[in-house]
Amino acid sequence: MAPKQYTLLAIGLHWWIALLIFIAFPLGIYMHDLPFSPTKLKLFSWHKWIGVTVFLFVVVRIYWRLRHSPPALPESIASWQKLATHAAHGLLYLLMIAIPLSGWLMSSAKGFQTVWFGVLPIPDLLGKDKELGNLLAIVHKTLNFSLLALVILHVLAALKHHFIDKDIILRRMLSNRAGEK
Repeated sequence: MAPKQYTLLAIGLHWWIALLIFIAFPLGIYMHDLPFSPTKLKLFSWHKWIGVTVFLFVVVRIYWRLRHSPPALPESIASWQKLATHAAHGLLYLLMIAIPLSGWLMSSAKGFQTVWFGVLPIPDLLGKDKELGNLLAIVHKTLNFSLLALVILHVLAALKHHFIDKDIILRRMLSNRAGEK
């Protein structure tokens, strides 16, 4: 039987991942066109640290999700919306894994190793290859803008459920007392 609300760990991971993505995306946009400088290198490091952290949190979230059933969607939701919800969540997870991996691959191909929080060197996955690095930069950017579009739809859907449908979809991700009024 599905629970009525998300666990505190699922809620915490959801909001930490969201916060980190909301920091990493604009940081990536901002730093991209900066001239080469110590500041740009520092911002790239922060961006990569956030990306690695998001990746790790998403892995934990997927592991948790595989072992804990999410709350069932309300019966009032149309079957096509349930299907769209499951597809959107699957795409969100896919993108939250693919984006950090594409960034890691891009950094490797461009010859810039990631050192998580300046302490833990993460091995390069590829040898230095400028053309491949440029291609992976396009992939990374495309995946990020795809995630942005999907996150906007996700937020709009949650707000629609809260303000128009007046159901518990949003409340159950805000606290694990969603059933309370």
